[in-house]
Amino acid sequence: MRAGLPNQGDRHGPRGGERAMEVQQRVDSGLSRAFLTGDDAVAHAVRQSNVDLVAAYPITPQTVIVERIAEFAANGKFKGEFVPVESEHSAMSACIGGALTGARVFTATASQGLALMHEMLYAASGLRLPIVMAVANRALNSPLNIHGDHSDIMGSRDSGWILLFAENVEEAYDRVIQAFRIAEAVNLPVAVNLDGFTLTHSAEVVRMLPDDAVESFVGRPPRRPTLLDDPPKSFGLMSLPDTYQFFKEDQQRAMEGAPPAIRAVEEAYRKISGREYGPVKRFLSDDADIVMVMLGSYAGTARVAAAQLRSEGIRAGVVSLGWYRPFPADELLRAVEGADSIVVMDRSVSYGASAHPLASDVMAALYKAGLRKRVLSVVYGLGGRWFTEEDAKRLFRHAAEPGPDFESFFYYGGD
Repeated sequence: MRAGLPNQGDRHGPRGGERAMEVQQRVDSGLSRAFLTGDDAVAHAVRQSNVDLVAAYPITPQTVIVERIAEFAANGKFKGEFVPVESEHSAMSACIGGALTGARVFTATASQGLALMHEMLYAASGLRLPIVMAVANRALNSPLNIHGDHSDIMGSRDSGWILLFAENVEEAYDRVIQAFRIAEAVNLPVAVNLDGFTLTHSAEVVRMLPDDAVESFVGRPPRRPTLLDDPPKSFGLMSLPDTYQFFKEDQQRAMEGAPPAIRAVEEAYRKISGREYGPVKRFLSDDADIVMVMLGSYAGTARVAAAQLRSEGIRAGVVSLGWYRPFPADELLRAVEGADSIVVMDRSVSYGASAHPLASDVMAALYKAGLRKRVLSVVYGLGGRWFTEEDAKRLFRHAAEPGPDFESFFYYGGD
C-alpha cells in the first residue's frame, strides 16, 4: 500500500517519476479521483473494459467485486452479461465457454474458491484462452481463516496463467485494465493478485481514467478461432502420448514470449495514465548490501524500514515483483547483483521443500546466473498476520550479521 514509502514518489516506475512526468500534466486533467477499496477499483476496471461476460461466485474477501459488478449490471452501467453461477468451478467453466465464442470474459475469486476452480485453470490455459481473473489472495483451510496471504495463488502458480501482483489499490485498477490487452496479445489467461483485506477492503485515492479512454485502450478482442465459426471448430479434443507434449511446449513458448507483449501494454498504458510499473520495482537496491525481495502490499512497509536503516549504517534495499509468471529473472538479477544477502519473503509455504515458492524461483535464477549469495527464505504474514516496519528492520539486521549461506524459517514478528 502507499502507507510509508510508495515506489519512487508514487510514480511506480523503476527510474522514479522522470518518464511518467512527461505525460502526467496532460493526463491529470482527464483523471477522476475516487476513494475506492481494492475490490471497488477492480469492479470499476471491469466496468470500463468493454467486457462481454462476467461469471463469478462470491467468496470473502472477493465478494465486493462481484456485488459491485452485479450492481453495475442492474443499473445499466455494465453492458455485458453477468452470470451468478453456483460455484467457482462453474464460474471458470462459464468463462471458458464464453471465451470460446470470442467474448471478452472476467471472473474473480479467492482462497477455497480458487482451489475449487483449480481443475478448470488448466483447461483455460491449455485452450489458450485470454481470460482475466482477479484473485483476492486469502489463506486456505484448515483451520478456517478469511485473511490474506498467498497460499491460494501459489497452489496454482504452475497452471499456465500469467500472474501479476498489485502493491496498492491504484495498481490493482491499472493491472486489471492492462490484463485484458495482455491476455489477448499472447492468448494466455491472466490473474491479477491483490492482498485480501489489506488491499481488497482498504480505501485509497485512485486516479481513474475516463470511461472512453479505457474503452479505447482495450478496444475489442482480436479475431481468433471460435465455436461460432462456419464451418464449426472443435476445441479441447483428446491428445494421445504422441502429441500431448507438443501442446505443453507451445504453452511454454507462449509464456516465455510474453514479456515483450506485457511491456508493450504497460508502455501504452503509461502514455494515457502517466503511471509506470514493469516487472520489478526497485528501492535503494543499487548500493544495497541486503535486498528484501517480495510480492504484494507489504513492499511499502519494507521500504520504510530500509530507508530508516540507512541512518544505522545498514545499506538495505527492497525489490518488489509486479510479475510472478513469467518470472522476471533477468530484471531481478540486475536488481540484486550488488547485494551480499537476499531476504526472500514468502506469504505461503512449500511443505517439505528446500525453500518456499518465491525463494525457490530466486535461488534458481541466481544459480543459473552463477551468482553465489546468502539467501534467507522467510515465511511471514500467513493468515493475515501483521508485518510491521520493526519486523522488517529485525530481518534486515539479522541478514547483516554473519550466518550460513542459506536459512529457511518462519517469522512471527515482534512481541
